[in-house]
Amino acid sequence: MTQNIGRASDAVTADGKATRRDWIGLAVLAIPCLLYSMDLTVLYLAVPEIVADLKPSAAELLWIVDIYGFMVAGALVTMGTLGDRIGRRKVLMYGATAFGLTSLLAAYSTSSEMLIVARALQGLAAASLAPSTLSLIRNMFLDGRERAFAIGVWVAAFSAGAAVGPVFGGIILANYSWGAVFLINVPLMAMLLVVAPIVLPEFKDENAGQLDIASAALSVAAVLCVIYGIKHMAEVGWDPIAAAVMLIGVVLGYVFFRREEQHPDPLIDVRLFKTPAFSAALATNMLGLFMMLGAFFFITQYLQLVLRMNPLEAGLWMAPSGIVFALGALVAPYLVRRFRPAHVIACGLLLASVGFALLTQIAGLDKPWLLFAGMMIFCTGMSPMGAITTDIVMSAAPPERAGAASAISETSFELGGATGIAVLGSLFTFVYGRTMDAAHLPSVVAAESVPIARGTLSGAIEVAKTLPNAEASALLDTARGAFVYAFEVASAVSASFAVLAAIFALYFLRNAKAVPVEH
Repeated sequence: MTQNIGRASDAVTADGKATRRDWIGLAVLAIPCLLYSMDLTVLYLAVPEIVADLKPSAAELLWIVDIYGFMVAGALVTMGTLGDRIGRRKVLMYGATAFGLTSLLAAYSTSSEMLIVARALQGLAAASLAPSTLSLIRNMFLDGRERAFAIGVWVAAFSAGAAVGPVFGGIILANYSWGAVFLINVPLMAMLLVVAPIVLPEFKDENAGQLDIASAALSVAAVLCVIYGIKHMAEVGWDPIAAAVMLIGVVLGYVFFRREEQHPDPLIDVRLFKTPAFSAALATNMLGLFMMLGAFFFITQYLQLVLRMNPLEAGLWMAPSGIVFALGALVAPYLVRRFRPAHVIACGLLLASVGFALLTQIAGLDKPWLLFAGMMIFCTGMSPMGAITTDIVMSAAPPERAGAASAISETSFELGGATGIAVLGSLFTFVYGRTMDAAHLPSVVAAESVPIARGTLSGAIEVAKTLPNAEASALLDTARGAFVYAFEVASAVSASFAVLAAIFALYFLRNAKAVPVEH
């Protein structure tokens, strides 16, 4: 049983509708949602400066970018369970404090290793923010139609945060060093700590059992092992280390789910996955975030490193995508009034595949218009999906399991996005490296600099600074050509995934229903 602490008398109006305080609380909940998703992408535009300052390897750079998302994904369920036990608002405030402190640590990192650790800790803090937001919405908005709209606002904040992260990063990088992209979190988290106790209720499960620490450790370890194996394989090719680590991750994941089936008070109620709409909505969600965040990672680097835009200019080109995602999430509840959720999602994914297909045709272009068109098309197609799938997940789960359902739903968001960066990023690194291997680099490139130039385009740019003009130009032309080719390969993979995801959604979500909104 979920207990409402602190304002039982005004939790809802007499007809079950949310109060004005609830709607104000929804606006407050959008703040951490916006920030923890924004921090998935805010580093994209800072990558060139980080490479120049900290000189990370290709593998370290991928860890810097996506360790945050993996730690969020691995710890979400644990933090959601903790919120059920000690109070969701309390965990939200603890998380806000930790998020602000770890943002400071990231901002002042002096080495690649330190930044990776800071980003990992920041991800753990973000995981304590994430499940509190959606589970509080589920408890604050009891009316189905109001909840559908509130979830739309929640997804709009989440999607907009991921999309506009590069915009804020670009504005900041135009005037400050890369560490400043983390400092914007500090004042907003401080504001949350002041406002949250005033407008947000406290909820916790008065019958909650003890936290299963062993299961929590298993979930994090399983995710990190699988992703490490993928990264290692992309960097050095197939070898026993990659195979062994991924196998360990799969085994740990199996042990985790078996333990959850038998545990009297599991972190995840595996019975939820037996509901077809629940599982299919999660899978569709993960596929969508997989493609979207991977694409944003490449687009921001393409704008800066190939088209040679400054961070602010690149960020402004990205800005409309955030508006599209916010509007799409808000419009989603109205779309499902007229069309089946499966049809809306499938049509959106097919439209997204057209956008990704356009990104396979950018070779030789010196203007961003085709890339911009492709980006806006895939954003438009995907923008309603998150709100619809989240509503399906929350509607499929009974009220007493809302906390578990919200944690699993958010895990699919984070894991899908982080895996997209890792898998597509690893594919990208592999194709770039092999293309550079096949190229004839200038003979004046020092032997110790060749792996750097073949690792990333940013590395090639740094190496070019040490060469005479003619050789530097030849190296940059080769590296930029390899980058564009790798980008086109990754975009082709995303286009194919979008078509497959559309077929998947059309079949497995054909009987799913979402709660419509009123006029």
